[in-house]
Amino acid sequence: MNSVKECASSGAARAWDQVDWTQCEHHVRRIQARIVKATREGRWHKVKALQWLLTHSFSGRALAVKRVTDNKGKRTPGVDGRTWQTPATKFKSMGTLRRRGYRPQPLRRVHIPKANGKLRPLGIPTMKDRAMQALYLLALEPVAETTADLNSYGFRPGRSTADALAQSRQCLCRANSAKWVLEGDIRGCFDNISHEWMLRHIPTDRVVLRRWLKAGYLENRTLFPTEAGTPQGGIISPTLANMTLNGLEELLHQTFRVARVKGQLGKYIWPKVNFVRYADDFIITGRSKEQLENGVRPMVEQFLRERGLELSPEKTCVTHIDQGFDFLGQNIRWRRSRVYAMPSKKNTHAFLEKVRAALRRLRTAKQGNLIRVLNPIIRGWANYHRHAASTRAFRKAERKIWQAVWRWAKRRHPGKSAWWVTRKYWHPIGRRQWWFAFHTGQRTADGKPIWLRLVNPADTKIVRHRKIREDANPFDPNWRPYFEDRKIFKKFGIHRPPARRNPS
Repeated sequence: MNSVKECASSGAARAWDQVDWTQCEHHVRRIQARIVKATREGRWHKVKALQWLLTHSFSGRALAVKRVTDNKGKRTPGVDGRTWQTPATKFKSMGTLRRRGYRPQPLRRVHIPKANGKLRPLGIPTMKDRAMQALYLLALEPVAETTADLNSYGFRPGRSTADALAQSRQCLCRANSAKWVLEGDIRGCFDNISHEWMLRHIPTDRVVLRRWLKAGYLENRTLFPTEAGTPQGGIISPTLANMTLNGLEELLHQTFRVARVKGQLGKYIWPKVNFVRYADDFIITGRSKEQLENGVRPMVEQFLRERGLELSPEKTCVTHIDQGFDFLGQNIRWRRSRVYAMPSKKNTHAFLEKVRAALRRLRTAKQGNLIRVLNPIIRGWANYHRHAASTRAFRKAERKIWQAVWRWAKRRHPGKSAWWVTRKYWHPIGRRQWWFAFHTGQRTADGKPIWLRLVNPADTKIVRHRKIREDANPFDPNWRPYFEDRKIFKKFGIHRPPARRNPS
């Protein structure tokens, strides 16, 4: 009996290793392209049929299992404590992704800290529920991308915070651009979305969607029901939240149109209303403060109220561009007849506190281990802000990091002189006389020593980001060359791919 099980397990492992992933991706992309075409034509029965075809295909189930077993959370179990690690388990799990008889298990509730010191609830589904969500996301995402707001950039393939920040600067960069900005933040967006609204308007299998929304969560061995919201931590949750908020940009453009001035031929009033959103954070530009407070804000509140949401009074305000506002970790303001975007004070302070906390945690660590921990933190922060006017912030960060590292080195050797500490931890490398570096003990082919150096944020080059086209759709075959160009140029460090004509 055991030999039979071992034989079946080895056969499943070989079958998983022999899956043609290129063919699976080609098959899924072809169905997704047909879903995009049917969505644009408004043939929703055809969309439903194609979604059923994709969610019941071998290729779709294989890619769904591959996604949840290859990402960072592959070793994080749900309430059942199970993970899919072996090839045999992965292949066998594909057969369990069936709609008939599917009952999702409750989420495992954990809490992670937020930037403001509060805790954010996170729901961790089981591996099977994650795979089912990934499978149905393959069929839902083409619809979401086709019907999405043009200037929505959060949790969408091919889009990033750099695109949202670039669009924000474009809306405010000219002398005759809008001067007032409504900073919007939705209170508990993921936790308060109306289930009834999603079940009526999200074009996916409503039976499966209802079971996900009503699955509940376990915390301290107690089962709690979920009457509203979509859990943070689910693979499909960001797309559901985006589809819930879609339509606000189009509503604003239809309401605030260009108006002709009565009695004055050839003169018009431009509303200058522009919308940029990343997840649940958004900004709306306007011609005046009264326009945003009395016209735009009530409309946004009504739009959100229909979906069970509301604006956060603490974070929602109207600001003049001369005063500046913080958006996605950067401060955008009008200065010296142009718009500047630079790392915000709050974001820079949080970054430096993270570096100092790492230094406190690694008081007794070796220099090489310390550099290996700090380099990803410094490099990630610098690369995030390298598309903005960050030279001054990078120099400030360089100075503060040097001071923190110097205190770390002096604390380790209280009886030694400053010159001795400097000679031990700082070394001349290349054209730089003093660099906090560690000799790895290895040498290059020509005999030069190999150093592990601490990243200097001031060495990061400022490169302007080329924003993605607003109507670009990664699931449309006509846009595929455009996205391939962006990937190639990004890979080789060139951030200005050649512009293409609108394929549509």
